[in-house]
Amino acid sequence: MIPYTVNIKLAARTLTGTLNLQNKTAVDWGWQGLIAQGCHSSILIIDPKTAQTIQVLERHKANVVKVKWSRENYYHNLSSPYCLRLASGDASGKIIVWDVVSGTAHCEIQEHSKPIGDLEWLWNQDASRDLLLAVHPPNYIVLWNGDTGTKLWKKSYAENILSFSFDPFDPSNMALLTSEGIVFITDFSYSKPPGSAGKKVYIASPHASPAHTKPAPATAPAPTGAKKALNKVKVLITNEKPTAEAVTLNDCLQLSYLPSKRNHMLLLYPREILILDLELSQTVGVVAIERSGVPFIQVIPCAQRDALYCLHENGCITLRVCRSTVATEEAADPEQSVQELVYDLRSQCDAIRVTKTVRPYRMVICPVNENKAALMVSDGRAMLWELRAHTGKRNLHSGLSPLYSPVSFCGAPLGPNQKKIQDLSLNSMIGQTLIAGETLPTSSHQQEVQLKFLLTGLLSGLPLPPFAIRMCPPLTTKNINHYQPLLAVGTSNGSVLVYNLTSGLLHKELSVHSCEVRGIEWVSLTSFLSFATSAPNNMGLVRNELQHVDLPTGRCFAFRGERGNDEPPIEMIKVSHLKQYLVVVFRDKPLELWDIRTGTLLREMAKNFPTVTALEWSPSHNLKSLKKKQMAAREAIARQTVSDAEQSSVESSVISLLQDAESKSETSQAISAREHFVFTDTDGQVYHITVEGNTVKDGARIPPDGSMGSIACIAWKGDTLVLGDVDGNLNFWDLKARLSRGIPTHRGWVKKIRFAPGKGNQKLLVMYTDGAEVWDTKEVQMVSSMRIGRNVNYRILDIDWCTSDKVVLASDDGCIRVLEMAMKSASYRMDEQDLTDPVWCPYLLLPRAALTLKAFLLLQPWSGTFTMDVTQVDYSEKDEIKGLIQEQLNSLSKLFGDESDLHFWTVASHYIQSFAQARQLTVSAAEGQAQSEGVQLSPQSHLDICHDVLCETSYFQKFQLDRVHLQEVKRSSYEHTKKCADQLLLLGQTDRAVQLLLETSADNPSYYCDSLKACLVTTITSSGPSQSTIKLVATNMIANGKLAEGVQLLCLIDKAADACRYLQTYGEWNRAAWLAKVRLNPAESSDVLKRWAEHLCSPQVNHKSKAILVLLSLGCFYKVGEMLHSMRHFDRAALFIEACLKYGSLCCGISLTHYAHKLIEAAFLEYARLLRTLGLREGAALWASRAGSAGEQLMEELFQGEGAPKETLPLFTFIPQKSVYVLVD
Repeated sequence: MIPYTVNIKLAARTLTGTLNLQNKTAVDWGWQGLIAQGCHSSILIIDPKTAQTIQVLERHKANVVKVKWSRENYYHNLSSPYCLRLASGDASGKIIVWDVVSGTAHCEIQEHSKPIGDLEWLWNQDASRDLLLAVHPPNYIVLWNGDTGTKLWKKSYAENILSFSFDPFDPSNMALLTSEGIVFITDFSYSKPPGSAGKKVYIASPHASPAHTKPAPATAPAPTGAKKALNKVKVLITNEKPTAEAVTLNDCLQLSYLPSKRNHMLLLYPREILILDLELSQTVGVVAIERSGVPFIQVIPCAQRDALYCLHENGCITLRVCRSTVATEEAADPEQSVQELVYDLRSQCDAIRVTKTVRPYRMVICPVNENKAALMVSDGRAMLWELRAHTGKRNLHSGLSPLYSPVSFCGAPLGPNQKKIQDLSLNSMIGQTLIAGETLPTSSHQQEVQLKFLLTGLLSGLPLPPFAIRMCPPLTTKNINHYQPLLAVGTSNGSVLVYNLTSGLLHKELSVHSCEVRGIEWVSLTSFLSFATSAPNNMGLVRNELQHVDLPTGRCFAFRGERGNDEPPIEMIKVSHLKQYLVVVFRDKPLELWDIRTGTLLREMAKNFPTVTALEWSPSHNLKSLKKKQMAAREAIARQTVSDAEQSSVESSVISLLQDAESKSETSQAISAREHFVFTDTDGQVYHITVEGNTVKDGARIPPDGSMGSIACIAWKGDTLVLGDVDGNLNFWDLKARLSRGIPTHRGWVKKIRFAPGKGNQKLLVMYTDGAEVWDTKEVQMVSSMRIGRNVNYRILDIDWCTSDKVVLASDDGCIRVLEMAMKSASYRMDEQDLTDPVWCPYLLLPRAALTLKAFLLLQPWSGTFTMDVTQVDYSEKDEIKGLIQEQLNSLSKLFGDESDLHFWTVASHYIQSFAQARQLTVSAAEGQAQSEGVQLSPQSHLDICHDVLCETSYFQKFQLDRVHLQEVKRSSYEHTKKCADQLLLLGQTDRAVQLLLETSADNPSYYCDSLKACLVTTITSSGPSQSTIKLVATNMIANGKLAEGVQLLCLIDKAADACRYLQTYGEWNRAAWLAKVRLNPAESSDVLKRWAEHLCSPQVNHKSKAILVLLSLGCFYKVGEMLHSMRHFDRAALFIEACLKYGSLCCGISLTHYAHKLIEAAFLEYARLLRTLGLREGAALWASRAGSAGEQLMEELFQGEGAPKETLPLFTFIPQKSVYVLVD
């Protein structure tokens, strides 16, 4: 027989229910892969992969209004490990930073007593990962150290702040959404509060000025509905407060920067989404809903693709993807293709049924892959949707442009046999949005894809309170083989939910009654009785429903048959200790006594029977003596049947086995044991009644105790009887010693008292109107107490014991809590509990274990055999193997949700491969000419525009031209035209700039200046004197504070390199990098960006992670390797150098130098040491074997006393004479 183990020890946990309206915005999906959700004053931690709650955090006293996971944008090692850290803010202004694994509060922060407006961890800097920015209403932003709880600075603003958004491309820019408009801050810093009050702008829609209203092209189709309305009033941003007659769109629901492209912002209104270009302060795109459409609640912009996840009021999630601006063959008019940014609806999920109590609250998307969304519903449900791509042609009548799957992943193109990349993330499902000036890629590998949402998980909560709860009979030695800790929860809608408390998951939901369930009593481990009462009629009579439910089959029947209509309501039902009898107590009607086994009514008491106020069955019975008698009778029969001769030959054990089997089968039918119950009447007199079979006998009566009020409840266990009254007195009776002791608790009405299960366990749970207490009846003293307002903020509705040392409480915040006897918080250590499905989350491991796991996964990328010698791997395609290192590193950082790793390896893998390709092209084109930076790559292999200045120069330039063309189309005032002309001059588009300058109307004050500027631009010659004059004028302008104008003049005479230098001198580093990318040749541009990288490394900026990405984009791989090594990022350094060597791109054009060897050996040696500390000896040996003489020493330490290690074949043998690799900037 297989041994069956039962988990007797239940974890403390909270079963949560419906959300409070204040919890609406309290949800976040972290890089760690988990969702945090506020539910009243608790916080649930949900694992979206397995759709189960893995932790509940309880410490807040008020409703939770905001939660934010800390970001993982830092290098992880033993001193900065992977950890689950969460910040939460509540309605009383308290912020708690949690250690989620242990369920403890790391620090608590309190500034004001109003609800926290917004929270965000500062992730875009290397200084500290503990900085937390919070909005404290009405108008303060405060920067906290989330590790220590100290305030770093505080800043107040003139208006009420609703929320804020950080610019993902520039950490010094942020925008505040206020009650009147938007405040832009450009000098945000963690070291000091913003100096200025910010630039305040108002959102209005005044009439477009006639000079700039373009006539629509004759061929354009007439716009319809919402489009038409929005074309009539161009929405723009103004610096003046709008007048009353101008339509002010102040019902802005949300503001956020677009993470997919720089300087773009999104504003959400119920019926439209506006996309603003912040350089122009002008809308460049509108997503509008037709009049019959469902309004928006929320929108989340994606980073990997220019796409928007939108949540609508009916709970439908839609995905809109930006339309390519490349004119397709089907487009009738090329002019129409770039009128504005258009976001096409590509997929939508099913809506939910919205009612008064059920409405969608918030949606969150997975920040790592951006292909999963979770919808939080007000009734406590979490719906987990996943986006899937499948190949297929679109409907040609839909008017949508085709969506293609990407042709490369991690920089590596698709293999010849691969049709499409797996649905790993949004950028592996759909290709990049093409822009004007780009050629459409050859369609050999291009698969047209359709997107659809799939419901992959559903987590449902408890329904609305009130609840009636009852734990199934306790665990005993007899039922240990099939015991399940089941809790029955009766709800207000008549259904009974049965939860398994080992996992905390719903075991069964049974629709039993048509009205609110008032009480439940179990009659066996698998069946229970529940009763419900309908609303009373004019006579005060109700319909009583008493149902018997069998759990395995789900069968339920009316236990009282036809009875139940138009009678007084049932007050309580009590099942006897041996589950033989049932007492049903009514409000104004004598009680009924039933036999549960046969379902028959034994006795309906006489009319003059006293009114029952409290009742309890005695634990004493005569079952044992009855069994003994029965056994004796059986033995006598057995002795008579077996003759004396045979008796000696028959084993006595066989007889006893027979008797055992027979007695077991008989107990349930024949034996009717005698049981007793006691009850009290309205005067407090105690009655004792005995039931045996069909006979009911009246026993002794005990007169009332003068110190007690009206008795409300009784509990009986062993020799102890406890009475509780309506005045809060408890009376403990010791029946053996015939003593009674009264204790006044001064807590008002004693609602319920229950003894704990287990032999000799005399603990008692008491429920009052304002809380609960645990008493020890042996010592007659209180063990623990909980009171509303003092240590909890919820009211208790029902209580029970779930094991001998844990209690279960139902409360009016819609939760059911399993607590230790001390009745403190229900948070627990996540690594100590039993989950139904295993959870993949490296963050739950100890720091060293998580890092060991990561290193182990990295060290085994190719096959089951432990080797890193790629040449030995038996693959048909050697080239495919090359990409494995990058793909392994990239997908592992996604698996761990390691933001810093993911950014690094995405850029590194792309440029390592692109520089290797470029070098092969140049070597094959002209031997000896190594000008790798100038080679243009095929269009499908460029880095996404969300990487901004890290992108390839050619693609970056095309994107900027496309953008300025769109700005030009959308301009609606002289200011806009001037900005467009300035941008065109910087981009070198002089002819178009002149046209715009000449558009200035004669009555404009700048008419003369613009006309002269137009003349200057057209007549600039390359003659020496004019150039030197212009250069002199430009430098004077810059010296006198006109930086932008001076830079323009320098760009006119092709002195953009000087312009970049001036911009950098004046601290405009981002602008200089932008100008270098769009105007300079590769060598000059590289110089400007290298200076920027040096600036980023300086101590006052301290943003080395960004500097490394910039150097990667320039191909300075040797410098990157050096920096990683000096920053002690040993694993990253070694694996990066390894990848470079594999592609032959560590240096450019010259043989491996002495310095390069030293770096390689040092990096490999340090990585080997790191692996040794993590306990991966074989891995350490492999890297040590490739680290020169110092590595040999480490090898000896590793294999001390074991003789020499096996020969490890290095991946590359270094031969300085004939070096194949290219190294040094």
